[in-house]
Amino acid sequence: MDNTLSHITQPVKKEMEQFSSMFADALSHTDGLLNEVLQYVMRRGGKRMRPLLTLLIAKTLYRKMHGALYRDVAKVSHFIGLKDNAVYYKSLRAACSLELLHTASLVHDDVVDEADRRRGQASVNASYNNRLAILVGDYILSTSLLQIAECAEPRMTRAVAHLGQTLSGGEVAQQQNISSEGFSIDDYYTVIEKKTAALFEACCHLGALSVDAPDEDIVKVRNFGRDLGIIFQIRDDIFDYSDSAEIGKPTGNDMREGKLTLPVLFVLNDKETECPASIVETARKVKRLEATEEEISELIAYTKDHGGINYARHAMDTYYAKAKSYIDNEVDDKLLKPALQAFLDYVIGRTV
Repeated sequence: MDNTLSHITQPVKKEMEQFSSMFADALSHTDGLLNEVLQYVMRRGGKRMRPLLTLLIAKTLYRKMHGALYRDVAKVSHFIGLKDNAVYYKSLRAACSLELLHTASLVHDDVVDEADRRRGQASVNASYNNRLAILVGDYILSTSLLQIAECAEPRMTRAVAHLGQTLSGGEVAQQQNISSEGFSIDDYYTVIEKKTAALFEACCHLGALSVDAPDEDIVKVRNFGRDLGIIFQIRDDIFDYSDSAEIGKPTGNDMREGKLTLPVLFVLNDKETECPASIVETARKVKRLEATEEEISELIAYTKDHGGINYARHAMDTYYAKAKSYIDNEVDDKLLKPALQAFLDYVIGRTV
């Protein structure tokens, strides 16, 4: 998969290098303790898929609008306009702002979920404490807003601020789901659209805004981003039913936090194979945070044996077809089209 990501990154390799430098600068401070925690957060890293998507979309739409200038892709190393360096600047700031906002949300989520691990490493709240984690998360969030403010583009600033509201609302909706008695698939989608899909949608939205793309293109690319995000989250949820130690969290971790995701929600709602009362009660105990490790293992096994994983994969395939339709019908660029297709394939096929 590392080779795949390298292939995807190639069209925006120079831009991603610039992003990395900008992101590192944003997560540095002269204060000793604050800088220590910020550096800890940055070292945990990640694949930087969201800034990568932002830059790919920005470059795709910029080249679409100015195609006559960029017919010879071999001569194009980046997408700075010949007379408009602000295009490059805004796209980088958008990518940095979104990655900072995403990072802040993860720091805060770990406190809410009382999680002690993130990407296979100790979370900030576990390494330090909840109070410091919240304060540092707030600092990173503020830094995100400063980054997008540098673009001096009201639409971009509003988009980032709205995303922050949406992510917080998604977390609240998730907590409501945990405390409710029902097993609603619609509620599940509401949460993942706010918590995950909204961020991928924002990457595409900000990428498009940064190059001043037409409204018609913005609507289409936002839908593409939303579909990508839904695929990403369903794939992530399937990991929770895996026995692999490579995913950075133990099997059943979502259930330990009271979360019931798409595979188990399917079997709980399946009319053809009605769940035994004992399985339904175990699911309720999961939501009450009362389920034992043995009960969680039994619920996972029942879900896998009764088609839950296959249902979730079919759902991913449905959104994959929609996202692929955007690439097939809206992207002609011979440099960017295969990169976006590889990005989509990576999201649905990733193993970590």
